[in-house]
Amino acid sequence: MIDDNRPDPDQLLAHVQREETRLGRGRLKIFLGYAAGVGKTYAMLEAAQQRLAEGLDVVAAYVDTHGRAETQALLAGLELLPRRPIPYREVIVTEMDLDAVLARRPGLALVDELAHTNAPDSRHARRYLDVLELLNAGIDVYTTLNVQHLESLNDVVAQITGVVVRETVPDRILDEADEIELVDLPINELVVRLAEGKVYVPEQAARATRQFFRPGNLAALRELALRRAADRIDEQMRAYMQTHAIAGPWPAAERLLVCVGPSPLSQRLVRTARRLAQRLNAEWFAVYVETPAHATLSEAARDRVAQALRLAEELGAKSITLPGRSAAETIIAYAKSHNVTKIVAGKPLQPRWLELLRGSIVDQIIRHSQDIDVYVISGTGEHARQVPEAQTPIRPRRRHRFLKSLLLVAVVTAIGLPLRPYIEPTNLVMLYLLAVIVAAIRLGRAPAILASVLGVVAFDLVFVPPYYTLVVAHAQYLLTFAALLGVGLLISTLAAQVREQARAAQKREAQTAALYELSRDLAAAVELADVAHTVVSHVEQILASQAAVLVHDGLQLELLSASAGYALDASELAVASWALQHGQAAGRHTDTLAGAKGFYLPLRAAQAIVGVLAVHMIRSADELAPEQRRLLESFASQAALAIERDQLAEKAKQAQLLRETEKLQSALLNSISHDLRTPLATITGALTSLLGDGDLLDEEARRELTKTAYGEAERLNRLVGNLLDMTRLESGAMKLAPELGDVQDAVGVALSQLSNQMADRSVVVNVPHDLPLVPMDFVLMVQVLVNLLDNADKYSPPAAPIEIKAYTASTSLMIDVADCGPGIPAEELNRIFEKFHRLQRPGHRQGTGLGLSISKGIIEAHGGHISARNRPAGGAVFTIALPLQQGQRLLVEEAP
Repeated sequence: MIDDNRPDPDQLLAHVQREETRLGRGRLKIFLGYAAGVGKTYAMLEAAQQRLAEGLDVVAAYVDTHGRAETQALLAGLELLPRRPIPYREVIVTEMDLDAVLARRPGLALVDELAHTNAPDSRHARRYLDVLELLNAGIDVYTTLNVQHLESLNDVVAQITGVVVRETVPDRILDEADEIELVDLPINELVVRLAEGKVYVPEQAARATRQFFRPGNLAALRELALRRAADRIDEQMRAYMQTHAIAGPWPAAERLLVCVGPSPLSQRLVRTARRLAQRLNAEWFAVYVETPAHATLSEAARDRVAQALRLAEELGAKSITLPGRSAAETIIAYAKSHNVTKIVAGKPLQPRWLELLRGSIVDQIIRHSQDIDVYVISGTGEHARQVPEAQTPIRPRRRHRFLKSLLLVAVVTAIGLPLRPYIEPTNLVMLYLLAVIVAAIRLGRAPAILASVLGVVAFDLVFVPPYYTLVVAHAQYLLTFAALLGVGLLISTLAAQVREQARAAQKREAQTAALYELSRDLAAAVELADVAHTVVSHVEQILASQAAVLVHDGLQLELLSASAGYALDASELAVASWALQHGQAAGRHTDTLAGAKGFYLPLRAAQAIVGVLAVHMIRSADELAPEQRRLLESFASQAALAIERDQLAEKAKQAQLLRETEKLQSALLNSISHDLRTPLATITGALTSLLGDGDLLDEEARRELTKTAYGEAERLNRLVGNLLDMTRLESGAMKLAPELGDVQDAVGVALSQLSNQMADRSVVVNVPHDLPLVPMDFVLMVQVLVNLLDNADKYSPPAAPIEIKAYTASTSLMIDVADCGPGIPAEELNRIFEKFHRLQRPGHRQGTGLGLSISKGIIEAHGGHISARNRPAGGAVFTIALPLQQGQRLLVEEAP
């Protein structure tokens, strides 16, 4: 084994690239705690005071002392940047003024509560995004964070505390931080601080103690924080060792590695390593090295390897299969690169003479282990007796290979015999070496060894005098025999190894190609049914078997996709349900419910088991090889991730729909509370005056009150109609009844409906009498014009006119509704037709934000479009384009 003290080039390159990205970037230090009240802000301010004493420019960009006097005292001498006030739900909230910090450009900025969600209208939705912008600007940042706000621990924290944390930070923020300081506090002291009101006010403290600050919750959160900080420190240590070519290990934390092989002792080794790791509270790995000899292992031996690796995973290890030429060298290299401190290996069970001939992996590991402890576990007599496997008779095909080897030596001898008088015997040896090479490449290791031995015998009998006897005339030929046999054995071994490596490489390439094709097709699958169909088709192609994918819908298993003719009866579904509930493979080829017809593999995703993959071998005599089972497990992992991705996308869609629904409900409530209540109040007031004081009012006053009530009733009717029309549009229930209609009539009806509202308004109508008829739903088109005219009336000065113009352009009939109001801001032009979008115009009556959105939906249902633009002289123009009939289009185009 070569001891290479040079740094790992890949690790060194990655380190250099990380350092290059840090150039010109600020440094981030996170004060990590396990709960509120442990003293993160206090520790941050103490560190800031030290940096201030060193002469660094430090500002408090956002620090929340929560009214604690001892924390407030640490702000003395620090420059406090003013916060940015933001109106939110009728209150004013203050946030960090990011632009002020960037303009101030301090050497160090203090930003409390990294996981905080900013108020609406802030530049970034989350505070950690503000921090990233500060870092990119070259400003160092000190910040605070609780461990429950890490995204990867969200589900764990919810399971421990029963509280779902809504504000989370991506783990990469913590991983990429330049420094982490763990702020720890004993649990009993934190509970005392809570009781004394130093964390929350008394009412909040009592509620927090009942719901979150229970001793069990705090202990679990504290362990999470300690482990997360330890993991980060361990990663930094391993990166330092790799980039500085330190062989290690550094026993800062115990790590175990157990060597797994085809021996029956492997499962006992795994269990022993589990007990040892539990005693040491250490992380552990189960490693199997796939050498070229793996291709020659029996099916039983390969199955033992797979079972040992599965057992290790079930017991909590990381199971790893590594390709390598030498098992010992590969294991030692992996152990050093991962800072493993102890290796567990099994005592050799092979005979001593075979160990001396082939060498012992355990001896090689011990020889190169350096500072790594090696534990050698002995096997029981039962294990020792299990090693020799039943000798299987030589198969006819293998017997033919030996016969071919014999024939190859005979052919070489026949070729060399006529050359015997002319060529020295030592030169004819090359013919037998050629035969050995051919046998090793084409026939395998054992036939090549047979060719070596037979070649020595044939060379002695035929080409060494005295001929046809094993007696040699000169002792020098003994050296020739030894060299021929040794070189022949070496060539046969090397050639066979190359052949086995090529075969193993082809198998790995085929498996990698199968996994790549599956992942590529799964990435292209959009629907859940497409994912299931993709998995089924790939299993059919690879294993020549029938397959099915069953998905758990929350109540029972649902068949999503299956091979043609593959049916699952009640008993098979029961086996699939068992595999789903227990998270273990079941059915045929397993030790659980082995009488089933199919093999059932749970689809285990990151968060839960999402379904079951069922495989049924078409021929009952077929067995599932270990390689096929491992490939199926890889397929199942890919399928589970794809199904989970689809389910998460569906949940995200539902969450988005829920948010939109909540937004709709909120807007509707706002509309009801203001836009609908106002006309109701006006109508109620007018009718109350008529009923109570009708005898005292003159005829003109009664008429005015009646007119006001009628106008407000019309307005209320339009508002309710808009709400109903929006509901019909979104549900697809609005049906058009298009007929050829006159735009002039539609404009006239719309103006008559608004006659009371626009009685004092000047309306300029420019609609030529010779305009062609246009296919439209007359009632809906009148509603569109009413909405546009009502919008123009709201935003136009009282004395300003409204213009209506109709004309033809190309294949469309155009209608313009123009006002003389303040116009539409440029940034609002693309949003003016959005649902519930309202312009904030002081002094102008506000609507529900539905009229323009409904108009857009109606026009698009007609196959046209509507747009808005500003007039150069002031005001806005809304333009409707309705498509003309085919014959009318020709007339328009041919018109001079």
